[in-house]
Amino acid sequence: MYRKTVKDFMLDGSIYVLLIAMGLITLLPFVNVFSKSISEEWAILSGQVGIFPVGFQLETMKFVVTNSQFLNSLWISVLITVIGTLASLLITALTAYPLSKRELPGMGIIIVLFIFTMMFNGGIIPNYLLIRELGLINHLGSLILPALISVFNMLVIKSYFESLPASLEESAKIEGASNLTVLFRIILPLSGPVLATIGLFYAVYYWNDYFNPMLYINSSSLKPLQLYLQDIVMNADTSSALDKTADDLMNVPAEGVRSATVIASTIPILLVYPFLQKYFIKGVLIGSVKG
Repeated sequence: MYRKTVKDFMLDGSIYVLLIAMGLITLLPFVNVFSKSISEEWAILSGQVGIFPVGFQLETMKFVVTNSQFLNSLWISVLITVIGTLASLLITALTAYPLSKRELPGMGIIIVLFIFTMMFNGGIIPNYLLIRELGLINHLGSLILPALISVFNMLVIKSYFESLPASLEESAKIEGASNLTVLFRIILPLSGPVLATIGLFYAVYYWNDYFNPMLYINSSSLKPLQLYLQDIVMNADTSSALDKTADDLMNVPAEGVRSATVIASTIPILLVYPFLQKYFIKGVLIGSVKG
């Protein structure tokens, strides 16, 4: 039986220390922004805020989360994320299921065509012209349709479907089940880990996407949270982005408002991770390595 030597334990310990250090380095910017969001204006302007807040206060955060434009953008982002994730999972599963069957005619060519789209696309201008011709400018459909399916995610789900026992499907078809019945009543219920993992991938994409809204959305009432956040961070006149007057902003620091908006925009999607964490590693490993 193999026994670890002292050198092996030291190597394992070094790896753990390195991973912890990398995690702390990644976390520090977030902690700094959070500290600014709950610190006094004088402390932020004088550069005294580091890891810990200086002059603790919650007025800035309250000011941000009660803003009507923020709440409207939050609702738009939640709507896009929920509808987009469910639609993407459905389309991805419907695409992956037939491609998981080796007897499908022309499957090799179809897979090559899918992979080709991973490497090459028409570019920004053709995509914009397509969305415009579809009449989706200033429409929430323009934020869902371009990302409706990811070829990488489809290939992961396809590999997972291939790893399931063929006897399950065969016995169901002997009983007269159709392909859709097999997919929705047998295959998908057994695919919880990979569906949860891919759903998380889609949800994070829809939540964090700001480029498509920047191209296709001009109406302030349809701006998702990330586009609203960009206006706050990039706009020197914070009052216009917040739909507030200069008098309303007298008691809240502009930098604090930006930091509070970043935190308030990040927390909702972070709350999703604990519920899906147990599926994450299992879903990726089973879906990406067959057998």
